[in-house]
Amino acid sequence: MQLLPVAFPLQIRPFEAPDWPAVWELLEPVFRAGDTFPHDPAITEAQARASWLEQTQSVMVAAEAAGSLVGTYYIKPNTLCLGAHVANAGYVVAQRCRRQGMGTHLCQHSLQTARRLGYRAMQFNLVVSTSLAGISCWQTNGFHVVGILPGAFRHKRLGDVDALVMFQTLTEEAPP
Repeated sequence: MQLLPVAFPLQIRPFEAPDWPAVWELLEPVFRAGDTFPHDPAITEAQARASWLEQTQSVMVAAEAAGSLVGTYYIKPNTLCLGAHVANAGYVVAQRCRRQGMGTHLCQHSLQTARRLGYRAMQFNLVVSTSLAGISCWQTNGFHVVGILPGAFRHKRLGDVDALVMFQTLTEEAPP
């Protein structure tokens, strides 16, 4: 899979400890908004750090040429033991960089990373049905809706909305 170009030079690299303040700057407004991630909008920085960094297998950051972080993603097993060959991922893009293809770029990079880590598939468990840009991005990158969870997400402004389960096989063999 070839990565799509983005509108500006971008380096995607592994997270390093000094990156945390910039990653928190990306995560905080997204978590506070309560419209795409299931985290408590009142999440503390320490809780966010534990969630984004400590419970994952790989965390990457996207940096502009000048070094500013403009995106991040994590990869972790979707579940325990016998389902751990299926990856789960989460992505955040800086507000000023949205609608420029960065989500697609991060998604494609994460699929390559997941394959390299030995995952056989990737699943998103709670794609908020009102996140049309996210759904479009994931579908463009090969994900399929395999389930709808009625009212499964408590949207901060809209109340209970549906959530989608999206899935993609990462190997050439039949899905697990």
